Amino acid sequence: MHWFGFGFNGFGQIEPQSKDAIRLLSPVKLDSLCVCAETFSRSDLSPEQKTESRKVVAGWSRVAVLHNTGERRCVCVHGAEGGVLVSESEGCEDAVLTERCLTLSFAHTVQCWKLHTNTRELVWSSEITRTGNTGNAPPLPLVPGGYIASKLPFFQPLSPHLQAMSLALGTEHAVLSTASGTVYTWGHGGHGQLGHGTLVSGDEPRAIEALWGVPMKSVAAGGWHSACISAGGDLYVWGWNESGQLGLPSKGLREARQREKQRIEKDKLEGSKMDESNSDVFISIQAFPALVDVSEASEINKVSCGSRHTAAITGIGDLYTWGWGHYGQLGHGSRCSSDEPQMVTFFSSGRMRVEDVVCGLWNTFVSAVPRDHVPS
Repeated sequence: MHWFGFGFNGFGQIEPQSKDAIRLLSPVKLDSLCVCAETFSRSDLSPEQKTESRKVVAGWSRVAVLHNTGERRCVCVHGAEGGVLVSESEGCEDAVLTERCLTLSFAHTVQCWKLHTNTRELVWSSEITRTGNTGNAPPLPLVPGGYIASKLPFFQPLSPHLQAMSLALGTEHAVLSTASGTVYTWGHGGHGQLGHGTLVSGDEPRAIEALWGVPMKSVAAGGWHSACISAGGDLYVWGWNESGQLGLPSKGLREARQREKQRIEKDKLEGSKMDESNSDVFISIQAFPALVDVSEASEINKVSCGSRHTAAITGIGDLYTWGWGHYGQLGHGSRCSSDEPQMVTFFSSGRMRVEDVVCGLWNTFVSAVPRDHVPS
């Protein structure tokens, strides 16, 4: 499995050797992000125990990579300070990254480390107790009894009656899925990102009534938009669509496209003017969940949301992206934005199957394997 990145690289968080390349318009293999993990390796490791990057979590100016080296685990953080091996992370099970903090979960503790240039400060730690036979621990930011927020107070309680399975934190809101497949949201709702049909905010988790009766298997949250995938592989989106991040018609993008067409075809101005009579089809805010057709050939297995872009993986391993593309975060080799899901042909033409996708605010990270690879 190989990880790739594209989009904003202003701090060298994708390609450290290309800090002058603020925009990476096409996927770049993240081999250079594994270099600092070599210091974590032992000389007695066999080739089968070589360092493997098993997860990437992205902030704005940094990216954290979780490594396996044999039976050992560690985290490396890359960004303005270069590549830093977080020695305090040895043995961690999971990690999440914000602009200020790196949160690490271990078998019995959760720790929040404040990130400074080449230094770290432990700002919060708590023992955790897992009761009963719950199987694998839920992924961060969920922890037993609640979740870890991006700012103080870090621990936020959740009612055990919710039976939380996964949680996604947007810029100012949260989206949670339960064991029954119900989706709850809370936080700021001024862009419709809570999915209740209004622009009202809410402090307490509230079920999205429009999705009742349709079990959901995963959720995602971006800057001011949200998404979830049903058990049957359908993708639902809601919230702000200013940059086409919902995959629904965006007036701003269409107008920009028309202006560019007018600039190129000055002699055909009348024929290229926008038809204002159709302006009512454009969507700036979608306050209820809307079904988006990404691919007619396959269901959706995974979705991730950036600040103003979205990425999804189909059941056959194709990657589609849409929304704001100014920094190349859509991976189509250009800075163009799009309000229609488009396949990232870099992977399909390279006979690669995409297995995971993680959107940073202005960039995207993808893991892929050869199409003929048989998972172990």
